[in-house]
Amino acid sequence: MLLPFPRALAISVLLASPLAHAQTAPDLNADQTPFKLYANTYYVGVHGLSSVLITSSEGHMLIDAGLPDSAPKIIANIAALGFRIEDVKMIMNSHGHIDHAGGLGELQRRSDALVVASPSAALDLAAGEVGPDDPQYHAAARYPPVTDMRLARDGNQFTTGPLKLTAHATAGHTPGGLSWSWQSCEAGRCLQMVYADSLEPVSRPGFRFAASSEYPHALADFARSFEMLEKLPCDVLVTAHPEASQLWQRLAASAGKGTDAFVDAGACRAYAAAARTLLEARLAAEKQ
Repeated sequence: MLLPFPRALAISVLLASPLAHAQTAPDLNADQTPFKLYANTYYVGVHGLSSVLITSSEGHMLIDAGLPDSAPKIIANIAALGFRIEDVKMIMNSHGHIDHAGGLGELQRRSDALVVASPSAALDLAAGEVGPDDPQYHAAARYPPVTDMRLARDGNQFTTGPLKLTAHATAGHTPGGLSWSWQSCEAGRCLQMVYADSLEPVSRPGFRFAASSEYPHALADFARSFEMLEKLPCDVLVTAHPEASQLWQRLAASAGKGTDAFVDAGACRAYAAAARTLLEARLAAEKQ
Protein backbone atom coordinates (compact mmCIF):
# COMPACT_ATOMS: atom_id res chain seq x y z
CA MET A 1 0.00 0.00 0.00
CA LEU A 2 1.38 3.39 -0.97
CA LEU A 3 1.49 5.73 2.01
CA PRO A 4 0.29 9.36 1.85
CA PHE A 5 2.65 12.09 0.72
CA PRO A 6 4.99 13.25 3.51
CA ARG A 7 3.65 16.26 5.41
CA ALA A 8 6.67 18.37 4.46
CA LEU A 9 6.06 17.65 0.79
CA ALA A 10 2.38 18.53 1.11
CA ILE A 11 3.28 21.84 2.72
CA SER A 12 5.75 22.63 -0.09
CA VAL A 13 3.02 21.83 -2.62
CA LEU A 14 0.74 24.44 -1.12
CA LEU A 15 3.24 27.14 -0.33
CA ALA A 16 6.33 27.04 -2.52
CA SER A 17 7.88 26.41 -5.87
CA PRO A 18 9.52 22.96 -6.13
CA LEU A 19 12.61 24.70 -7.46
CA ALA A 20 12.90 26.80 -4.33
CA HIS A 21 12.37 23.63 -2.31
CA ALA A 22 14.91 21.76 -4.44
CA GLN A 23 17.61 24.37 -4.03
CA THR A 24 17.31 24.42 -0.25
CA ALA A 25 16.86 20.70 0.43
CA PRO A 26 20.35 19.49 1.42
CA ASP A 27 19.74 15.89 0.40
CA LEU A 28 18.09 16.48 -2.99
CA ASN A 29 21.29 15.99 -4.97
CA ALA A 30 22.92 13.76 -2.37
CA ASP A 31 24.75 10.64 -3.50
CA GLN A 32 22.65 7.52 -3.86
CA THR A 33 23.99 4.01 -4.44
CA PRO A 34 22.30 2.64 -7.57
CA PHE A 35 20.18 -0.49 -7.25
CA LYS A 36 18.10 -2.95 -9.20
CA LEU A 37 14.35 -2.39 -9.24
CA TYR A 38 13.47 -5.47 -11.30
CA ALA A 39 15.09 -7.45 -14.11
CA ASN A 40 16.74 -4.94 -16.49
CA THR A 41 15.45 -1.82 -14.71
CA TYR A 42 17.70 0.09 -12.29
CA TYR A 43 17.53 3.23 -10.17
CA VAL A 44 20.54 5.41 -11.07
CA GLY A 45 19.37 8.81 -9.82
CA VAL A 46 20.50 10.91 -6.90
CA HIS A 47 18.77 10.61 -3.55
CA GLY A 48 16.14 13.28 -4.09
CA LEU A 49 15.56 13.07 -7.85
CA SER A 50 14.80 9.91 -9.78
CA SER A 51 16.56 8.64 -12.87
CA VAL A 52 15.88 5.13 -14.16
CA LEU A 53 17.99 3.02 -16.53
CA ILE A 54 16.48 0.25 -18.66
CA THR A 55 19.14 -1.96 -20.23
CA SER A 56 19.57 -4.30 -23.17
CA SER A 57 22.43 -5.85 -25.14
CA GLU A 58 21.54 -3.48 -28.01
CA GLY A 59 21.58 -0.25 -26.03
CA HIS A 60 19.93 1.36 -23.04
CA MET A 61 17.19 3.89 -22.33
CA LEU A 62 17.34 6.44 -19.50
CA ILE A 63 14.52 8.42 -17.91
CA ASP A 64 15.18 11.90 -16.47
CA ALA A 65 18.37 13.72 -15.60
CA GLY A 66 18.03 15.54 -12.29
CA LEU A 67 19.76 18.88 -11.72
CA PRO A 68 22.80 20.01 -13.75
CA ASP A 69 25.02 18.76 -10.91
CA SER A 70 23.24 15.40 -10.96
CA ALA A 71 24.59 14.39 -14.38
CA PRO A 72 28.07 13.22 -13.26
CA LYS A 73 26.50 11.27 -10.40
CA ILE A 74 24.07 9.54 -12.76
CA ILE A 75 26.95 8.65 -15.09
CA ALA A 76 28.94 7.26 -12.14
CA ASN A 77 25.92 5.23 -10.97
CA ILE A 78 25.48 3.74 -14.44
CA ALA A 79 29.15 2.77 -14.45
CA ALA A 80 28.91 1.30 -10.94
CA LEU A 81 26.30 -1.15 -12.23
CA GLY A 82 28.64 -2.26 -15.03
CA PHE A 83 27.02 -0.25 -17.84
CA ARG A 84 28.26 2.67 -19.94
CA ILE A 85 26.69 6.07 -20.54
CA GLU A 86 27.90 5.75 -24.14
CA ASP A 87 25.45 2.86 -24.63
CA VAL A 88 22.42 4.97 -23.71
CA LYS A 89 20.55 5.57 -26.98
CA MET A 90 17.54 7.55 -25.76
CA ILE A 91 16.90 9.78 -22.76
CA MET A 92 13.23 10.21 -21.93
CA ASN A 93 12.12 13.39 -20.16
CA SER A 94 9.21 13.78 -17.73
CA HIS A 95 8.98 17.59 -17.83
CA GLY A 96 11.08 20.68 -18.38
CA HIS A 97 11.84 21.86 -14.84
CA ILE A 98 15.49 22.19 -13.83
CA ASP A 99 15.28 19.43 -11.20
CA HIS A 100 14.41 16.81 -13.85
CA ALA A 101 15.87 18.31 -17.03
CA GLY A 102 18.89 20.21 -15.74
CA GLY A 103 21.32 17.36 -16.40
CA LEU A 104 19.96 16.44 -19.84
CA GLY A 105 22.44 18.53 -21.81
CA GLU A 106 25.48 16.92 -20.17
CA LEU A 107 24.04 13.40 -20.34
CA GLN A 108 23.25 13.92 -24.02
CA ARG A 109 26.76 15.26 -24.66
CA ARG A 110 28.36 12.24 -22.98
CA SER A 111 26.11 9.65 -24.60
CA ASP A 112 25.16 11.24 -27.95
CA ALA A 113 21.66 10.00 -27.13
CA LEU A 114 18.42 11.36 -28.55
CA VAL A 115 16.31 13.21 -25.98
CA VAL A 116 12.57 12.46 -26.09
CA ALA A 117 10.09 15.00 -24.68
CA SER A 118 6.55 16.25 -25.13
CA PRO A 119 6.07 19.14 -27.60
CA SER A 120 5.56 21.57 -24.71
CA ALA A 121 8.55 20.30 -22.74
CA ALA A 122 10.75 20.31 -25.86
CA LEU A 123 10.26 24.08 -26.14
CA ASP A 124 11.38 24.39 -22.51
CA LEU A 125 14.39 22.14 -23.06
CA ALA A 126 15.49 24.04 -26.16
CA ALA A 127 15.28 27.33 -24.28
CA GLY A 128 16.69 26.03 -21.01
CA GLU A 129 13.72 27.45 -19.10
CA VAL A 130 9.96 26.96 -18.85
CA GLY A 131 7.50 28.98 -20.91
CA PRO A 132 4.75 31.40 -19.83
CA ASP A 133 2.06 28.70 -19.66
CA ASP A 134 3.99 26.85 -16.95
CA PRO A 135 2.81 27.46 -13.37
CA GLN A 136 6.45 28.09 -12.42
CA TYR A 137 7.25 30.59 -15.18
CA HIS A 138 9.95 33.03 -13.97
CA ALA A 139 10.19 31.14 -10.68
CA ALA A 140 12.72 28.57 -11.84
CA ALA A 141 16.41 28.79 -12.66
CA ARG A 142 17.70 28.37 -16.20
CA TYR A 143 19.69 25.29 -17.21
CA PRO A 144 21.81 24.17 -20.19
CA PRO A 145 19.60 23.79 -23.26
CA VAL A 146 19.07 20.54 -25.13
CA THR A 147 19.29 19.68 -28.85
CA ASP A 148 18.52 16.61 -31.00
CA MET A 149 15.06 15.92 -29.61
CA ARG A 150 12.22 13.72 -30.74
CA LEU A 151 8.67 14.67 -29.81
CA ALA A 152 6.50 12.29 -27.79
CA ARG A 153 2.73 12.47 -27.62
CA ASP A 154 0.29 10.43 -25.58
CA GLY A 155 0.52 6.76 -26.57
CA ASN A 156 3.68 7.09 -28.67
CA GLN A 157 6.12 4.20 -28.33
CA PHE A 158 9.91 4.39 -28.60
CA THR A 159 12.29 1.47 -29.04
CA THR A 160 15.96 0.66 -28.59
CA GLY A 161 16.68 -2.93 -29.59
CA PRO A 162 14.18 -5.06 -27.64
CA LEU A 163 13.22 -2.19 -25.30
CA LYS A 164 9.91 -0.40 -25.83
CA LEU A 165 8.73 2.55 -23.73
CA THR A 166 5.29 4.14 -24.01
CA ALA A 167 4.63 7.83 -23.34
CA HIS A 168 1.58 8.87 -21.32
CA ALA A 169 0.44 12.49 -21.12
CA THR A 170 0.22 13.47 -17.45
CA ALA A 171 -0.08 17.23 -17.53
CA GLY A 172 -1.15 19.49 -14.69
CA HIS A 173 2.06 20.01 -12.76
CA THR A 174 3.28 21.30 -16.13
CA PRO A 175 1.46 21.55 -19.47
CA GLY A 176 3.89 19.06 -21.01
CA GLY A 177 4.24 16.38 -18.34
CA LEU A 178 4.89 12.80 -19.47
CA SER A 179 4.93 9.52 -17.60
CA TRP A 180 6.51 6.38 -19.06
CA SER A 181 5.66 2.67 -18.97
CA TRP A 182 7.42 -0.49 -20.12
CA GLN A 183 7.69 -4.18 -19.34
CA SER A 184 10.64 -5.86 -17.63
CA CYS A 185 10.97 -9.64 -17.53
CA GLU A 186 13.12 -12.00 -15.49
CA ALA A 187 12.98 -15.80 -15.14
CA GLY A 188 9.70 -15.91 -17.06
CA ARG A 189 8.01 -13.28 -14.87
CA CYS A 190 7.10 -9.99 -16.57
CA LEU A 191 6.10 -6.88 -14.62
CA GLN A 192 4.56 -3.61 -15.76
CA MET A 193 6.92 -0.78 -14.84
CA VAL A 194 5.82 2.85 -14.53
CA TYR A 195 7.81 6.06 -14.15
CA ALA A 196 5.20 8.62 -13.08
CA ASP A 197 5.75 12.32 -13.54
CA SER A 198 5.17 14.86 -10.79
CA LEU A 199 1.50 15.62 -10.10
CA GLU A 200 1.86 18.20 -7.34
CA PRO A 201 0.05 21.54 -7.91
CA VAL A 202 2.97 23.88 -7.21
CA SER A 203 3.45 27.30 -8.74
CA ARG A 204 4.96 30.76 -8.67
CA PRO A 205 3.38 33.22 -6.23
CA GLY A 206 0.04 34.51 -7.43
CA PHE A 207 -0.71 31.69 -9.87
CA ARG A 208 -4.17 30.14 -9.52
CA PHE A 209 -4.79 26.66 -10.89
CA ALA A 210 -8.54 27.31 -10.71
CA ALA A 211 -8.37 30.47 -12.84
CA SER A 212 -5.28 30.91 -15.00
CA SER A 213 -5.34 32.68 -18.36
CA GLU A 214 -1.87 31.30 -19.11
CA TYR A 215 -2.84 27.69 -18.38
CA PRO A 216 -6.65 27.66 -18.56
CA HIS A 217 -7.03 23.87 -18.87
CA ALA A 218 -4.85 22.97 -15.88
CA LEU A 219 -7.66 21.35 -13.90
CA ALA A 220 -8.85 19.33 -16.90
CA ASP A 221 -5.26 18.17 -17.44
CA PHE A 222 -4.96 17.07 -13.82
CA ALA A 223 -8.24 15.15 -14.08
CA ARG A 224 -7.07 13.28 -17.18
CA SER A 225 -3.73 12.50 -15.56
CA PHE A 226 -5.33 11.10 -12.42
CA GLU A 227 -7.68 8.94 -14.49
CA MET A 228 -4.89 7.65 -16.70
CA LEU A 229 -2.69 6.60 -13.77
CA GLU A 230 -5.62 4.97 -12.00
CA LYS A 231 -6.18 2.74 -15.05
CA LEU A 232 -2.57 2.11 -16.11
CA PRO A 233 -1.20 -1.41 -15.51
CA CYS A 234 1.35 -0.78 -12.79
CA ASP A 235 3.31 -3.39 -10.84
CA VAL A 236 6.38 -1.29 -9.97
CA LEU A 237 6.11 2.49 -9.60
CA VAL A 238 8.91 5.04 -9.50
CA THR A 239 7.97 8.71 -9.25
CA ALA A 240 10.03 11.68 -10.42
CA HIS A 241 10.54 12.56 -6.75
CA PRO A 242 11.28 9.16 -5.19
CA GLU A 243 9.70 9.84 -1.82
CA ALA A 244 6.28 10.25 -3.48
CA SER A 245 6.26 6.52 -4.27
CA GLN A 246 7.80 5.54 -0.92
CA LEU A 247 10.89 4.32 -2.76
CA TRP A 248 13.21 4.52 0.24
CA GLN A 249 10.90 2.50 2.46
CA ARG A 250 10.62 -0.08 -0.29
CA LEU A 251 14.41 -0.14 -0.72
CA ALA A 252 14.85 -0.77 3.01
CA ALA A 253 12.33 -3.61 2.82
CA SER A 254 14.18 -5.14 -0.13
CA ALA A 255 16.96 -6.22 2.24
CA GLY A 256 14.61 -8.99 3.35
CA LYS A 257 12.16 -9.31 0.46
CA GLY A 258 14.41 -8.71 -2.54
CA THR A 259 12.95 -6.95 -5.56
CA ASP A 260 9.45 -8.05 -4.50
CA ALA A 261 9.58 -5.12 -2.08
CA PHE A 262 9.13 -2.78 -5.04
CA VAL A 263 6.05 -4.59 -6.37
CA ASP A 264 2.68 -3.03 -5.53
CA ALA A 265 -0.11 -3.33 -8.10
CA GLY A 266 -2.03 -0.55 -6.35
CA ALA A 267 0.79 1.97 -6.27
CA CYS A 268 -0.25 4.05 -9.29
CA ARG A 269 -3.83 4.30 -8.06
CA ALA A 270 -2.65 5.36 -4.63
CA TYR A 271 -0.27 7.92 -6.13
CA ALA A 272 -3.10 9.44 -8.17
CA ALA A 273 -5.38 9.51 -5.12
CA ALA A 274 -2.73 11.27 -3.02
CA ALA A 275 -2.13 13.83 -5.77
CA ARG A 276 -5.87 14.40 -6.11
CA THR A 277 -6.01 15.18 -2.38
CA LEU A 278 -3.17 17.68 -2.72
CA LEU A 279 -4.93 19.40 -5.62
CA GLU A 280 -8.13 19.68 -3.57
CA ALA A 281 -6.11 21.22 -0.73
CA ARG A 282 -4.46 23.66 -3.14
CA LEU A 283 -7.81 24.73 -4.62
CA ALA A 284 -9.21 25.24 -1.13
CA ALA A 285 -6.17 27.37 -0.27
CA GLU A 286 -6.71 29.48 -3.41
CA LYS A 287 -10.17 30.40 -2.09
CA GLN A 288 -8.75 31.76 1.15
